[in-house]
Amino acid sequence: MTLNPWYILQNESKADSPSLLIYKERVQQNILKMIDIAGSVDRLYTHVKTNKMPKIVEMMLEMGISKFKCATIAEAEMAAIAGAKHLIIAHQLVGPKIERLVALCQKYPDVFFASLIDTEAVADDHNQIFEKHGLISNVFVDVNSGMDRSGHPLDNTIFSLYKHLHELPNLKCHGLHVYDGHLRTPDFETRKHEVETGFVDVQHFIESIEEAGLPKPIIIAGGTPTFTAHALHHEIYCSPGTCVLWDWGYGDKLPEQPFEYAALVLTRVISKPKKGIITIDMGHKAVAAENPIDKRIRFLNLENYELIGQSEEHGVIQVSDWESINVGDVLYGVPYHVCPTVNLYDEAYVVENQSITDTWQVLGRKRRITV
Repeated sequence: MTLNPWYILQNESKADSPSLLIYKERVQQNILKMIDIAGSVDRLYTHVKTNKMPKIVEMMLEMGISKFKCATIAEAEMAAIAGAKHLIIAHQLVGPKIERLVALCQKYPDVFFASLIDTEAVADDHNQIFEKHGLISNVFVDVNSGMDRSGHPLDNTIFSLYKHLHELPNLKCHGLHVYDGHLRTPDFETRKHEVETGFVDVQHFIESIEEAGLPKPIIIAGGTPTFTAHALHHEIYCSPGTCVLWDWGYGDKLPEQPFEYAALVLTRVISKPKKGIITIDMGHKAVAAENPIDKRIRFLNLENYELIGQSEEHGVIQVSDWESINVGDVLYGVPYHVCPTVNLYDEAYVVENQSITDTWQVLGRKRRITV
């Protein structure tokens, strides 16, 4: 008997389309591989922005991971609801978000919450607002090591920022956050060299902190692209996230990383409007569309095709074997970028032994849960 490929559902009729499928066994294997690369669960600050699901956070907690990174206050609350006790929000929170962070700390007083700071004025705002509520704001300095997206540049003023944070009574600075997600060269040795070169000035900054007699900082560095490089340096905490679900974009770019696709988009053929063309119910509301159309989805059970158009609810595909495809056929696709794809769904089907067994909430996609 010929077995179906790993991704084919035995109970396809239970899955509406378009839908997000989470293959639980593969998630478990990816978590184990992530722990193996890090060498210890204690070195991981796993980023939850990819999965956004309490059930996946619970899986990681059960496997010994205790520290997590988040992108939003809602993701932090999602992780706290799942039972996480140590959370860093990898953003500089400004304006009303500071009061929301206070509310989060008040609602979950047994959870360690921290955020990022790269500006003295924002630090002063945190200090003032947390003082008003009789609380301490836990922070990390966000260091710009070359990505130029956020963080304080590694210049002669970054030490004064670090020192200022240690002088504010209602702030506690725990260390440095260094994200180098711009380093994605496919060749691992080249990427590792780029990571280490980019970290030279960070090391100089750490030395200046220690020479000044200030507390030795915790260093949280990288994401998924630079995970395998930072993991070689045992004093660094790593914060991969995409590898828990994996996607086509990183799968092609990071050949040394052993992760497996654990999240797919299921879609159905809904029309054959003319010879050579099929239409599916996977528009750009069903798969991340921030990249060019040739970098959105890769179908596992379709050959010789080209996605030529997408609107909100439709995807138009040019195919070579038009006659063999029927309206109602199911296609399984790997997202090029899984993180924003997950963010498009309120819930996901859970697949075990090639059958849908449950649905999981994608709770972290909300802008606000309760606070």
